[in-house]
Amino acid sequence: MKSFHWEKISLFSFIALTFILGSAWGQSKKPAVGEKKGAPANSIKHIVLLGIDGFHALDLENFVTSHPQSALAELKKISITYTGAHTTKPSDSFPGILSMVTGGTPFSTGVYFESSYDRALSPAGSKCATTGTKILLDESIDINPDANDGGGGVSAEKVPLDPKRGCAPVFPHDLLRVNTIFEVIKAAGYRTAWADKQPGYEVVNGPSGKGVDDLFTPELHFNASSKSIEKIKAFDDLRLQAVLNEISGHDKTGKQTVQVPAMLGMTFQAVTVGQKLKSGMGYSDIAGTPSAPLLDAMEYTDRSIGKIMEALRSRQLLSSTVVILTAKHGQSPIDITKKQIIDEKIIPNLINGIENGLVAQASGADIVFIWLTDSKRTAEVVATLKAHEKEAHIERILSGKALQLMFPDAAEDSRAPDIVVEPEFGVIYTKPNGLAIAEHGGFLDEDTHVPLMLAIPGHRPQEVRTAVTTTQIAPTILSLLGLDPNKLKAVQIEKTQTLPYRL
Repeated sequence: MKSFHWEKISLFSFIALTFILGSAWGQSKKPAVGEKKGAPANSIKHIVLLGIDGFHALDLENFVTSHPQSALAELKKISITYTGAHTTKPSDSFPGILSMVTGGTPFSTGVYFESSYDRALSPAGSKCATTGTKILLDESIDINPDANDGGGGVSAEKVPLDPKRGCAPVFPHDLLRVNTIFEVIKAAGYRTAWADKQPGYEVVNGPSGKGVDDLFTPELHFNASSKSIEKIKAFDDLRLQAVLNEISGHDKTGKQTVQVPAMLGMTFQAVTVGQKLKSGMGYSDIAGTPSAPLLDAMEYTDRSIGKIMEALRSRQLLSSTVVILTAKHGQSPIDITKKQIIDEKIIPNLINGIENGLVAQASGADIVFIWLTDSKRTAEVVATLKAHEKEAHIERILSGKALQLMFPDAAEDSRAPDIVVEPEFGVIYTKPNGLAIAEHGGFLDEDTHVPLMLAIPGHRPQEVRTAVTTTQIAPTILSLLGLDPNKLKAVQIEKTQTLPYRL
């Protein structure tokens, strides 16, 4: 009897356990966005991605501590905060934003800097008579850099040409070797939107050129917006209003009624201007205490984020929206007493001293990426730079196998740099009369250690201290929306993982 009774109990327990596990499994699956019934993952209908250019992980902690009633503090209360998050190397804005929307670094995206080089493309206006050209993504490629909208976008007359495509113009999105989250989300039947700081940011459209349904990229340098805290706040306001319009169920202009995008967001510029514009701004000490102008920029940005959260609340979208806050890059040095302005011509001049015209392109401010017109002379150039380390304030020189740990081999990839020079801490390579007190682009912790918060509706605050990168944002966005992260080519190439989270 005892044996029989125990077997009955065991059988009952097994059935019950099977039922429980089966139910749990059913709840863990992530059906496609838009399904009305099913798993908790289905409740996530929208992702709002917000970037604060220049913002450090340290800035977030300092600001939330000193402003406990702020929008950022409230956001942190429902967020997973990844304290060990880093952006790309280089920490330039273009690889920074592409890391978030592709899941890849320059290794897979092929985009290194705002200004770089391609050995296989031809210069604008050359009719493909020669190959090897600078690639520019700044205001110089606008139809009209002096217009608020850049004259309507990127000029076909100012971009490189591709001899392999009938000498066709190469727009920023054509440079991208992998697809973006916007393309994947749009292909799944959902609306996408994005706002950034220059027409060149149409690169986020992806290779199709059509990933973003509602793209807004006014020109940052119109009206010298980047030269004044008040002007840059007005520039941020312009793009903020587009995001608020989209949350309200309209297009960026507020004139057309459309579906609220499944993916939308923007980058804020006020903080980066407050960090680096000129003396009297930046930080007051090595602990990251902001100066009055920088604090004003931070508080302005916080209020703007508060407006986005309030718009979501008023539209009853908070319970179905995940907000992600991060930064394309940080800024260094925080301790402005360490700043050293070194003539930006010093390294190119040393290289061209070997042979005039040997430098094809040198890009960077607190780092220098170097493309040579003759890659076979890399070792010779490295030796010359090594011999002038003290004079050029060089800390480290990367080339060959050391550089190939991060980027493709320059002998095989038309866009890979030949050499990377890391300067001494605090050095900024710029014009001798340059006023900037900080810069970005480099590999330093102050350049790359950025905030990363994943605000999930109803979530308890949590800190994740394991190292993560901004490349993990892209597959996480798709996962949250119930889409397959492996639809992203960069995820496949670089084996990028989702951020650790649980709904």
